[in-house]
Amino acid sequence: MSAALAFAVVLLPYSIVGPFVGTILDRLSRQRALLIANLARSANLLLVALFVFSGTTGIELTTVVLIAFGINRLILAALSAGLPLLIDSQSLITANAMAVTGGSVLVVVGGGIGVGVRAVIDSLAFANHADALLILIASGGYFVAALLTGRLNTFEIGPLEHEIKQASFMQGMTEMREGFQFLRIHSDAARGILATAVHRGGLTALTLTALLLERNTFNDPNFPEQGLKGFGFALSFAGIGVFLGAFLAPYGVSQVGRHRWIRLAILTSAACPLILASTQTQVTLILTAFLVSFFGQNLKVTNDALVQSKIDDYYRGRVFAVYDVLVNGAIVSGGLIAALLLPTTGLGATVPLCVSAAYLLVGVRLLRASVFPPIK
Repeated sequence: MSAALAFAVVLLPYSIVGPFVGTILDRLSRQRALLIANLARSANLLLVALFVFSGTTGIELTTVVLIAFGINRLILAALSAGLPLLIDSQSLITANAMAVTGGSVLVVVGGGIGVGVRAVIDSLAFANHADALLILIASGGYFVAALLTGRLNTFEIGPLEHEIKQASFMQGMTEMREGFQFLRIHSDAARGILATAVHRGGLTALTLTALLLERNTFNDPNFPEQGLKGFGFALSFAGIGVFLGAFLAPYGVSQVGRHRWIRLAILTSAACPLILASTQTQVTLILTAFLVSFFGQNLKVTNDALVQSKIDDYYRGRVFAVYDVLVNGAIVSGGLIAALLLPTTGLGATVPLCVSAAYLLVGVRLLRASVFPPIK
């Protein structure tokens, strides 16, 4: 339950900021939003580094970290909303795949830099001081990201100038409602978003299962570091699945179309948790992590392109704000439901079977061909 609540706390700022992200992105220059958000994130981490260096924990550090996550929500939504103005609609699948792949590669690179720097300075400084240095390096990375936004013109990624004057600025909840109303018109985009949300919720439930299995079953509970290493190993294979899934998506869509590929991805995902349900071992956990992440990334990349192609730029920021809030709500729900069903050992078939059933239900009902037409 503590782990599930941690998911909720981390995602709380996403959901709070979500209703206002769309308003910002549909009213102000998205390039300026990216610039200011990255500068704010860099400054925020300077404060985090100061707290860590001095050993300050508790509500002060938690509050500052939550602000950092909230800022990150604005950045990710701005990138998703702005991409269609840079890329023609036929290339959206490939562009989304490249963005995800590039992000995944740089996450690994950043992690490697962190591990390398920590190994060098670990014996030369206190743990808090070493951590503070790593956070300062991250702050520098975000500052570079802010500088790179200067390569974009002010309104190159939207909103279009004639759209900015059509509404007042602070209408967060009202414009979230407009985003929902627009999705009612484009029901296939709405169904794709709900399918993605359910998949992420199931993935969170399986992540919590993996955490408990590695912590309390596959390794000695008296040595949590071993469990953490095993959990990190499983997450690494999930990351490989994400990486490879992004490559397959453009090919799959070119063969069967976006709608069919989304439905195939969720239906195939439904079979993957059955591996872990049949027997819980290190091998079946890693295999499940890889496959669910692989097909889930196919679903996510393809649906992002579907939503981007369906939504007018005037509404795009609001729709992606709705998208984010729904996905975050599903992630929190998936973690909390799994926490209620799982024993402390993580053993049992209940959670994998529930995840499999949820994916199957989405595939055969929410995404059935009669309401989710197979259009290329």
